[in-house]
Amino acid sequence: MVTRLKLVFCGTPRFAVPTLEALLAAGHEVRLAVSQPDRPAGRSQQLTPPLVKLAALAAGIPVTQPEKIRNNSEFRLRLETIAPDAIVVVAYGRIVPPWMLALPRLGCINLHASLLPKYRGAAPIQWAVARGETVTGNSTMLLEEGLDTGPILLQRTMPIGREQTAVELFEILAESGAPLVIETLAGLADGTVHPLPQDHSLATIAPLLGREDGRMDFAARTAAELCNRWRGFQPWPGAFTSLEGKKLIVHRLMTTDPFALAAPPKPQSGQVHMEHDRLFVACAQNTWLELVEIQLEGKKRLAAAEFLRGMQLSASVRLGMPSQ
Repeated sequence: MVTRLKLVFCGTPRFAVPTLEALLAAGHEVRLAVSQPDRPAGRSQQLTPPLVKLAALAAGIPVTQPEKIRNNSEFRLRLETIAPDAIVVVAYGRIVPPWMLALPRLGCINLHASLLPKYRGAAPIQWAVARGETVTGNSTMLLEEGLDTGPILLQRTMPIGREQTAVELFEILAESGAPLVIETLAGLADGTVHPLPQDHSLATIAPLLGREDGRMDFAARTAAELCNRWRGFQPWPGAFTSLEGKKLIVHRLMTTDPFALAAPPKPQSGQVHMEHDRLFVACAQNTWLELVEIQLEGKKRLAAAEFLRGMQLSASVRLGMPSQ
């Protein structure tokens, strides 16, 4: 029989919702959901509640959304009054302070979407895909003051498909992480799960993404590397370059066999090549990308063939170069 635990749940985005739902389905008592405040979203910048807040309210769980938690005496008193057996943290987006780490008897349990110690940080799914990993997974761990440095409780691995994007992997890891948290809590409660310290020498970092991460560097990266980054950086920052001084967004792309092209033998990086209404670009180490669907600044999204029919490009054009 599974021990029914008294819990506080901390989470904010869609990724955390399956775990909250699984905790309730397993019969645990979630006394409070903690989420980040409502934020402006979309073009209208209308205040939008986090999805965890919506899920919690739909289940009749009280919700609090403190702007700060480290020195928030009201929030601290509320958690101390609950006296949870464990605090479950999934993509909350706040650093958990020492007083909160020490509060529950079973600790603060975190679900992290990587095989720790690899990809510690804010964007583990995106960077795992962008760096061409073929395997990833979920880890549960005990939170401590360091960034994703706490001892590991359980892990589950899964493959990353060759064409899988971060968006697709996000959903899979969110769903598969939920039962891992349930298993972790059960093991902590009955003493069958024991914390295992991480090997910090193997750690890699997955920092928060910035707009410039989407800029395509044809001189430094091969076609395969650029394709992986495009897959990893969906939906944002995506992949983009410039064409004669204007931003060019690449919506779809694929690697191609250079020996199948009648392209120049030693092209400069970023040099375009047009063949049979298809658009190719030279990358590092004599590799080539095919740009399948693109969008020039101020224009609509087009298939490459349609784009080429509406714009005359010379064979000397190089993407990513400043306008002359």
